[in-house]
Amino acid sequence: MKGLPIKRMLATLVALLGLCAAHAAEAPAKSNAAYFDNTGRDDVLSGGVKTIVIDTPKGKFRVWTKRVGNNPKLKLLLLHGGPGATHEYFEAFDSFLPAAGVEYYYYDQLGSAYSDQPKDDSLWTTARFVEEVEQVRQALHLDKDNFCLLGHSWGGILAMEYALKYQQHLKCLVISNMMDSIPAYNVYASKVLEPAMDPKLLAEAKQLEASGRTADPRYMQILTPMHYEQHVLRMPQEQWPDPVQRAFAHLNERVYTLMQGPSELGASGRLEHWDRSKDLRQIRVPTLVIGAQYDTMDPAYMAAMAKKLPQGRFLLCPKGSHMAMYDDQRTYFDGLTRFLQDVEAGRAAH
Repeated sequence: MKGLPIKRMLATLVALLGLCAAHAAEAPAKSNAAYFDNTGRDDVLSGGVKTIVIDTPKGKFRVWTKRVGNNPKLKLLLLHGGPGATHEYFEAFDSFLPAAGVEYYYYDQLGSAYSDQPKDDSLWTTARFVEEVEQVRQALHLDKDNFCLLGHSWGGILAMEYALKYQQHLKCLVISNMMDSIPAYNVYASKVLEPAMDPKLLAEAKQLEASGRTADPRYMQILTPMHYEQHVLRMPQEQWPDPVQRAFAHLNERVYTLMQGPSELGASGRLEHWDRSKDLRQIRVPTLVIGAQYDTMDPAYMAAMAKKLPQGRFLLCPKGSHMAMYDDQRTYFDGLTRFLQDVEAGRAAH
């Protein structure tokens, strides 16, 4: 008789544990169902792809976007580098952002592989790209209650310019692997990066640049081991992940050279004098600045950038280079998702 209550208690405990286990199993399922809920979306037939018509001074063109996930409070638009690269190298985000519940958008800027590629060189200005981003924002129904913008490399320039003109539409901003001044970047390249290179090989690369022969295979043969594999993506080039290989293969060389310039050792072209170092403090939305120890961009300078921002935060990827989302992946995505979740939850950016 005395054992009966104990048995009942054990049976009750087992039942309760079973209910807890069932609820725990249901929680991710419900979460996943909400994240992948396409109710009311106009991009269901295309798997999230939406081609957007944009107006430019030279007429209408189409740009490509693709949505992943569903989160009414947190929508991240990705601005790729180049100019003239593609969204493809962002595909590593698929391994991390869905688990963090972030809705995000791939986007090929005008002139890039999945979008129209008009031949008119007058289109390739920073101001025109800013207006393109604003039209994309409107078409995707992003607003200050949910819209976060991440720009990497050239995309970081574009993100800063967009924020300085349209920050009233932003919830947060991420500046990834880009300084706020091209002249300052060029100083870092010449004073820090170049002296670490083999002087004879560097002189040969400089001679190829001076003679306009950067398309010569020898140019990249020199720069791949001592520049790209050291400061762009720190692994042997033949091991670079498929999304990176595709993005480089699809680069619009015309747009890239016109704006960035022909040299891989610094920037020239239309961006040569771009400098927003005195304006960054005007960006008041929560902002994450991501730098990397071996980047082409000065990590100490980028840490100082974060301090200029009223709601700035700095993330250093100690093993990373310019594409730290690959060569210091865990640091990059842990820091990025923590920042986005803090913003979503209304916590301070610092």
